[in-house]
Amino acid sequence: MGLLKGLPNAQERLRLFEADIYNPYEFEPAIQGCKYIFHLATPLQHEPKDTQFKNTSEAAVSGLNSIVRSCIKSGTVKRLIYTASVAAASPIKDSGIGFQKYMDESCWTPLNLLYPLANQTLMDYTHSKTLSEKEVLRHISSELEVVSIACGLVGGDTLLSVMPESMGVLISQIASDKRRYQTLRFLEDLLGKVPIVHIEDVCEAHILCIEKSCISGRFLCASAYLSSAEIASHWKTYYPDIRIAEEFVEDLGREIVWGSTELEKIGFEYKFDAKVILDETLKWAQKMGEFGSSQEIIVSK
Repeated sequence: MGLLKGLPNAQERLRLFEADIYNPYEFEPAIQGCKYIFHLATPLQHEPKDTQFKNTSEAAVSGLNSIVRSCIKSGTVKRLIYTASVAAASPIKDSGIGFQKYMDESCWTPLNLLYPLANQTLMDYTHSKTLSEKEVLRHISSELEVVSIACGLVGGDTLLSVMPESMGVLISQIASDKRRYQTLRFLEDLLGKVPIVHIEDVCEAHILCIEKSCISGRFLCASAYLSSAEIASHWKTYYPDIRIAEEFVEDLGREIVWGSTELEKIGFEYKFDAKVILDETLKWAQKMGEFGSSQEIIVSK
């Protein structure tokens, strides 16, 4: 809360509302009078005995539909921007054997397949984000413009005092973090490779999607598409003093390529490439003592 209240002009312009994502109608006072709504939150830790919903997906979709109804009911909201995840955009074939040639906005994650590296939390998240994104796009109409921005694994810097999970996943190989490396490999097996994006590009993409005069649809947001072996190669190339255990390096040799250009078509330009994303993620982690705080970082030119 202190982070938000510390933003420039927050004292005059920031209004905070208390609401529970499991009681989405509590968001109506915050939505009323707005022209644009960003929907970022999603339920992650679900206890069926504590709510009316049987699982995370049901809670997420129900909450989303209530937010949409509140937007339409307001009479003021023109556009809803939904923060989605590339976990919903797997290019894996419906049979579960092999991948399509490209990963782009036409790809949807098959929910009938088993993924060997998935745990229950990862599968719950993947199911809920896939079903929620499909549901939100179903509401595109003359009454409401809807945009979904499916973000890759987010890295770079952060204003938070603790490391976001996505950044921990990005440095899992050099941190010898088995749990987070499993997440990295799950994403790679789900998506062919791992789409990554800088947090500042994520923010700018969201801003662009309220600045356009008329826009609806699905947009994937990632500036690089790397295998876990390519991420490991980056660390080895630019940080030769860092050692990565062999168990954290697996080269799968996949040929799939990134095919999404929808954001660029509406005028978006990425400012941060893979090298900057990975370097800044590691620098923040070291600065915060998350990894090798005593080790000096020397980046090869």
